[in-house]
Amino acid sequence: MKVATRWHTVATSHGSLAVEESGAGGMAVLFIHGNSSCGAVFRNQLQGRLAEKYRLIAFDLPGHGESSDAPDPIRSYTRGSFADAAVELLGKLGVNEAVVLGWSLGGHIAIDMISRFPGMRGLMIVGAPPVGHDNMAKGFAGLPQASAAGREYLSKSEIDGFVEAIFGASAEPFLRDAVARADGRFRKRLFEAARAGGQADQRVTVKESAVPIAVVNGAADRLINLDYIDAVAYGNLWEGHCHRLAGLGHAPFFEAPDVFNPILDRFLRDVEATRTEMRSS
Repeated sequence: MKVATRWHTVATSHGSLAVEESGAGGMAVLFIHGNSSCGAVFRNQLQGRLAEKYRLIAFDLPGHGESSDAPDPIRSYTRGSFADAAVELLGKLGVNEAVVLGWSLGGHIAIDMISRFPGMRGLMIVGAPPVGHDNMAKGFAGLPQASAAGREYLSKSEIDGFVEAIFGASAEPFLRDAVARADGRFRKRLFEAARAGGQADQRVTVKESAVPIAVVNGAADRLINLDYIDAVAYGNLWEGHCHRLAGLGHAPFFEAPDVFNPILDRFLRDVEATRTEMRSS
């Protein structure tokens, strides 16, 4: 089964954003991609059976994919500004309530959205350790290829190594093209802003939030520290534990959608059931 999707662009203060949608109704689900990737990485979710029940929305971050580069890189290419852009996009799409799935950098953006988007009804983070300024390195495994995430200019071999570290054998040419297209100023600015501090401590955010949070990672992810992620205190951790998917790496939703999608569907059903109960009480 392959569901048709709809492409359009939305003008925001952070630039023109390319949006892909599927599904005709139901609860909205926003997908946020990772560093130097694109919304098309979620094709196996948007084009599958989830679209029968939900309104699925993926987009390219400013400086990525088919979106424009940010008109003001200093303003827009930070974690918090990306969260602002996502919230602005939802408002332009008329979405007041949504579940957010954030992968890698997208997971960090999604965590920052908790304080910005009162309509967040659930959050799933994949490959995104909640960290604070004082322990950034602890959440990651220190793989050398990951250093490309913060460099403005990348050679072909560096792009290939970065994509291989993320996707392994599942890598496809469009994923390499996405890294090559990404505005290198974004990578440089993102890490400059992180080193400068002043960003929200995401450990505190996930501990204090009442939003149900699902943590789903590939057990063979070479980029993140899974033991660190599992030890973080979450205020409302879905099913009471972090999920590790055997044999999968940093992008389990792309590598094995047949394994990942049923878990996402189960989370969405639980969120929707809770929302229905709250409305009827």
